[in-house]
Amino acid sequence: MSVYKRRGAQTYSYDFQFKGARFSGDTGQISKREAERVEARQRDAARLDYVSTKTSAASGELRFDQAVARFWDEIGQTHQNAATTLNSLHWLQNEIGGGTALSSINDNTVARLIFRRRSEKRLNAANRDTRSVGPATINRSVVQPLRQILRRAALIWKVNVGEVQWSEHIQREPKERIREASEAEEAAIRLQLRAGYDVMTAFAFHSGCRRMELLSLRWGDIDFEGGRFVVLGKNGKARTLPLTSYLRSLLEDCRGHHPTSVFTYVAARTDKLKGTERGRRYPITKEGMKTAFRRAVPKAGITNLHFHDTRHTMATRTLRKSNIRVVQHMLGHEDVATTAKYAHAMMTDIAAAMEAASPTKTPTEQAGGGSKAMTNKKDFG
Repeated sequence: MSVYKRRGAQTYSYDFQFKGARFSGDTGQISKREAERVEARQRDAARLDYVSTKTSAASGELRFDQAVARFWDEIGQTHQNAATTLNSLHWLQNEIGGGTALSSINDNTVARLIFRRRSEKRLNAANRDTRSVGPATINRSVVQPLRQILRRAALIWKVNVGEVQWSEHIQREPKERIREASEAEEAAIRLQLRAGYDVMTAFAFHSGCRRMELLSLRWGDIDFEGGRFVVLGKNGKARTLPLTSYLRSLLEDCRGHHPTSVFTYVAARTDKLKGTERGRRYPITKEGMKTAFRRAVPKAGITNLHFHDTRHTMATRTLRKSNIRVVQHMLGHEDVATTAKYAHAMMTDIAAAMEAASPTKTPTEQAGGGSKAMTNKKDFG
């Protein structure tokens, strides 16, 4: 048996693997013997579900809860934002119903799910108000995961799935805005950030890396001698970037702070719930970075700037010095069309360059200065 108590917990938890899948949770029991009985029941349930899934697959049918479990084991848990994927899968299973056959999911099902998701409200962290779920969220939490499950079920698992016209359900998303921070804004934000958060932000501004890519950066990913580092991007795709002299200097300041994580912060106080001790360093978390940056921006007197805009900033700065293919590789875009959106941000630069290259005098002034010169020219025509 593998029951155990988490640090500070009163009840036992279980954790075991069966057929390559991991099962864990709280038994709700303070007695080890009772906890072991709960774990035994969980093991039996896992075996029954496995047999049921195999039998259903053999008959060409699969329940949605079985498909969700299998998708999570094979694909979902490997996603960079696995927690977000898991939340989406739970929502879909609750709305569709775990016992629903994949073959019965159709356009009507998807349309109902989209309507249900759109009608929900979410908390706006800026003003504590509520707002409707947007098209991007609907695509990423409803349409895309459900499409991936049904597609995998049909192509890989060889079971029956319903017919869905996915192109009719993909929500039209507004074009992503390109917000470039000035050097003054960048410096002002850093001054408002605590030690550790300021270094990670500076690294983001000068590498074009996503927040999650930097949070997962480890010392083993950095090759100081070779002058490069590796980040894990979307869908687990790794890309190698050069270690510029500025980025190297930032990393040098972080050496010795933590054995594995690159970007860390110093705990300002002891928090038993979080397991932190005042004065010690801990890896920066996603929520920690989000909160720190969100608070620093208004304190710096800046508006309409998000952490992801550090990526936009580096992209536009690099594009001015190179070409779109270089920026494509730096950002890790598979399709150059995704990178092309930064070309629109260059229109002001192109206009300024054209103005600088143009004559300082108008054609009229070059002809002799004023309307009289043009009139005389017309008279002689």
